Amino acid sequence: MNLKDKRESLRHIFRDLGRVVVAFSGGVDSTCLLKVAVDTLGADNVLACISAGASEPSHQLERAAALARDMGVELQTVETDELDDPQFASNQADRCFHCKSHLCETLLEIARQRGFAHVVFGTNHDDLDDFRPGNRAIASFGIRSPLAEAGLTKEDIRQLSRQLGLPTADIPSSPCLASRIPYGLEVTEKRLRQVDEAEAFLRELGFVELRVRHHDTVARIEVRPDDIARITAEPVRAQVIERLKSLGFKFVTVDLQGFRSGALNEPLSEQAKQAALERT
Repeated sequence: MNLKDKRESLRHIFRDLGRVVVAFSGGVDSTCLLKVAVDTLGADNVLACISAGASEPSHQLERAAALARDMGVELQTVETDELDDPQFASNQADRCFHCKSHLCETLLEIARQRGFAHVVFGTNHDDLDDFRPGNRAIASFGIRSPLAEAGLTKEDIRQLSRQLGLPTADIPSSPCLASRIPYGLEVTEKRLRQVDEAEAFLRELGFVELRVRHHDTVARIEVRPDDIARITAEPVRAQVIERLKSLGFKFVTVDLQGFRSGALNEPLSEQAKQAALERT
């Protein structure tokens, strides 16, 4: 199908679903999902819910609030307690399943209380082929993923977002902060805060696509390959070292491979991935 057909398929899915709660982060996918939901069903039939848990990047809430306001849709902030779950905090390869399960339960209860028929997530078609235990949680709760169902890939969603005039069309992806902590290292509020503040500082310096990977005493920075020369040159190098050490890191490194999505899962063998999925 071409993009026009996929967009119409998405609208048809929403018409069938009726009143929906949208799991909203203010990112590329969920913003596009929310916009099409509002355009198709009307703002009164859509509720946007954003998680404000410790693992969510702090800068996203303000952007999400502005986007929801511009669309005229109600935004409800959901306080989550994933750090209270030992299965999440222990940070095994199935961590995302437990986090998404908590969120699914919360959103389904909100939908029930508020009289909404369905909960939808912004999973896209590309996500279906990736190692994402969270997708199993979504499916196990009977929650729908209209973007994926309509066959919309990440690039399709960026293109559709441009057609819809959305300011999120070209922003980088920003998954939860726990994805910066390697499997096996406990997820704590302190570590999440260190990552959040470190990445915020790098954005202040003008870096756009980045990650700060938390290896206990070591901060491993990923930026675009063409930004490596800048971050390792003075005065930026010294500024980054000073700031990240002030956050509690003892060592600060720059990954010469540069930014890449999915680096968290690079150490996992196919057997380890399968074992994690079987546990969910």
